[in-house]
Amino acid sequence: MTARVIVADDQAVVREGIVMLLGLLPGIEVVGAAKDGEEAVALVGELAPDVVLMDLRMPRCDGVEATRRIRERYPATQVVVLTTYADDDSLFPALRAGARGYLTKDAGGDEIVRAVRDVMAGDAGLAPTVQRRLLERVSAVAAPVPPRESPPDGLTAREAEVLSLVAEGFSNKEIAGRLHIGAATVKTHINNIFAKAGVRDRAQAVHYAYQHGLIRPPGTNIT
Repeated sequence: MTARVIVADDQAVVREGIVMLLGLLPGIEVVGAAKDGEEAVALVGELAPDVVLMDLRMPRCDGVEATRRIRERYPATQVVVLTTYADDDSLFPALRAGARGYLTKDAGGDEIVRAVRDVMAGDAGLAPTVQRRLLERVSAVAAPVPPRESPPDGLTAREAEVLSLVAEGFSNKEIAGRLHIGAATVKTHINNIFAKAGVRDRAQAVHYAYQHGLIRPPGTNIT
């Protein structure tokens, strides 16, 4: 299925470069481009795209506010942040506003396509570095839970193994390769995990895995 995408970025040369790149990628059709958040919201109302690739620091209406308005008014449209910044003051407000994906502008074409497809499928389209940052943030605010003898909430041993790899930032394809199973099987395991754990995306799954001792926080030594 072709994803209909709007690009929002206040720098004309960057915006045009992203549009040109997307035009070369399979399964993506650029239907509009906006120079600020106000224009992005208006274009979403007019064109009903599947996904907006949203810069954060823009005049008139920044990317966080534009994301909030889009998710409130047009919930069928998903937002993937595409920005230079990956600091906490940029990342967490964007996710709280409703962004389902977060990439930095050094992302390659394959990573952009994967993020767009992930958010259209109801998953989170997060760069591996962003997933690790979320895990570090959880680690900083919660006390580690000792590893359990058996997985929680009826997860099977295989589902727990898949969840730990998701939390480490591996894509479905990478998990399939590491476990020597098919990508469709990985997707089935992830759907089962989300249902049993009561989470809706990969970001929540990372938090769940840490809280239940299925993974260890960065820098924790195994004794």
